[in-house]
Amino acid sequence: MNYDLNQLSKTAQKTSTFAGLKKLIQLISHEKRTLIIAVVAILINSTLNLLGPLIIGHTIDNYVLHKNFNGVIHNAILLLCMYTTALFTSYKQTTLMGGVGQRMLFTLRNSIFNKLQQLPVGFFNQNKAGDLISRVNNDTDKLNQFFSQSLMQFIGNISTMIGAGIFLLLIHLELGAAALSPALLILFLTLILSQWIKSKNAANLKSTGGLSGEIQESLSNFKVIIAFNRRDYFRKRFDIANGQNYKTAIGAGLANNIFVPVYGLFASIAQLIVLAFGIYLIGHGQFSIGLLVSYLSYTTLFYNPLRQLAALWSNFQLAMAGWDRISQILALESDLPLIEAGITDPKAALLEFRDVNFSYDESKEILHHINFKLEQGKTYALVGPTGGGKTTTASLIARLYDPSKGLILLDGKDIRTYTAEERSLRIGFILQEPFLFSGTVKDNILYSNDVYEHYSNEQLEQVIKDANLGSLLAIFENGLETPVLSSGDSISLGQKQLIAFMRAVLRNPQILILDEATANIDTITEKLLSDILNKLPATTTRVIIAHRLNTIENADEIFFVNSGEVIRAGSLDDAMDMLLKGRRVS
Repeated sequence: MNYDLNQLSKTAQKTSTFAGLKKLIQLISHEKRTLIIAVVAILINSTLNLLGPLIIGHTIDNYVLHKNFNGVIHNAILLLCMYTTALFTSYKQTTLMGGVGQRMLFTLRNSIFNKLQQLPVGFFNQNKAGDLISRVNNDTDKLNQFFSQSLMQFIGNISTMIGAGIFLLLIHLELGAAALSPALLILFLTLILSQWIKSKNAANLKSTGGLSGEIQESLSNFKVIIAFNRRDYFRKRFDIANGQNYKTAIGAGLANNIFVPVYGLFASIAQLIVLAFGIYLIGHGQFSIGLLVSYLSYTTLFYNPLRQLAALWSNFQLAMAGWDRISQILALESDLPLIEAGITDPKAALLEFRDVNFSYDESKEILHHINFKLEQGKTYALVGPTGGGKTTTASLIARLYDPSKGLILLDGKDIRTYTAEERSLRIGFILQEPFLFSGTVKDNILYSNDVYEHYSNEQLEQVIKDANLGSLLAIFENGLETPVLSSGDSISLGQKQLIAFMRAVLRNPQILILDEATANIDTITEKLLSDILNKLPATTTRVIIAHRLNTIENADEIFFVNSGEVIRAGSLDDAMDMLLKGRRVS
């Protein structure tokens, strides 16, 4: 299955602005009560601001021109009360929407992270960690900014514009029509440029994710960079990614700000129209000075929100671009579905491959028509040249992937009928490069092991001794409380493998897979591991992947894996011959 988000973004259909807005509103549909209060507050704010020019015009015509200062003071106090109330309602809706935005951000990031945990290994093989981090952090924050800041401003500006437009037409229809005529050109221009603005912002978000991915990759491999003295190589790669981000940021900045000066120009044109037409009407006794002042104020109240809407519209397009990138992840489904349990085959082995084919993509098949069985309590070895398919075979046993064709049975049932929790309890997998979390040795040993979660250090140490793992724990200076950093700098790679070994063994799995688990440890420690493996419960089936033949000399059965085939090798000598020749012996 194609999980490449960059490729999916190219083939995805363009989302219309209004369809995108509908989806965005659905994100906060559970905040209905808060939204209603915020909308009421912003409508009151707009209404109070709209009444101001009318009162000012009335004051000029009836009090100022007639030198009635008591009336002026009375209306001034009225305006002060109105604008103070408007200030309070504005503050109220700001705090309400700020809370909505933060709750939406919290929920959305949880949803993305939960979705990421549901996706298979193939997804992470096709996408850079830095780009995923950018989607979780940066893109969600764009949505938060829109909801917490822009959405209510958007509604407030729209309501103010509509109210101002109504006042303009009611006061004088012909003058109102002339004042509003430039707005039609603005509307036409906005509709034309909206998709272009969205595409520019999408390109910028994509390049930001690429830059984040490049930084993450460089920092993760910094030791290699130093060892090979190739700072220049990664500097060039960073310069390319940074340069691309710079270009897209310039393009997005231009797109996001293009409306502001254009809207300002049309607003000035509208005011000139009102001023010229208004003076003409005053000269013919059809208009008053107070009404002209009110009219100019309403013209400003109509076009000033348009200028703000220009910036808000750009923020909306930026949020839409971020939402597109987020929704690509949320829309993905795992290609490792859980299916209903079928009939159990009582004659099946503990684990069985039946005519299994596998490919990571459709271009190249890795395994062809694989058939073999693993019996309970036996030790199996997978040997073969690098790239022959050993780890792929082990990954299929652990169901990190599903076969393209064929069937894998676990305890006589299709392995796809087991939940992830059931499968992980039955199958332990120690990877070539085990990953540890920041914390202590204890934290990492108990990772995803609820059985010993509440055990004290003394109780856990006894469990470890009972599992014959005490000699491994003794290697760590501070025992269970030895600090561990996710970067691995606090302990050696060999020690990381030992922790992974203890973590897997304590889960008491039916099948234990060791993928080059002894590759980075010394001979003495390897002997300890070998002894521990021999003391595992008689029901535990061991699958060992190793290049060193001494690791597999006691295996009950050896499989040679190469060129898409899994072949019984017979004796250790036959396995050595196959390794030397890289092919099947006759």
